Amino acid sequence: MFPFEAFAPVAIIVGSLAVGGWIFTTWLRVKNGYPLENSWGKPVYPQKNAEMIERIKLLSQENAQLRAEIGSMKDRLIVVERIVTDESHQLNREIEQLRRPAN
Repeated sequence: MFPFEAFAPVAIIVGSLAVGGWIFTTWLRVKNGYPLENSWGKPVYPQKNAEMIERIKLLSQENAQLRAEIGSMKDRLIVVERIVTDESHQLNREIEQLRRPAN
């Protein structure tokens, strides 16, 4: 009997666990958006093509539009909160001041 024959099943189990762990960590990296690494530990980024660049531009524009819309909604909400929480006589006074003609 060869002296290392007893360790063959253990080596197969350990090897398959190592490969399975590598596959699992790679899947987690891809799923969560982390860059993959080459054999030297440097990140490997996916190549950018024209379609991806255009999609990034469109998403950036949409993001800017949504931020502007949220800003205007915040301003409107401040006005609504002020109307709801102010006493009615204070609001009436301000409305009357706006109705008076400017001198």
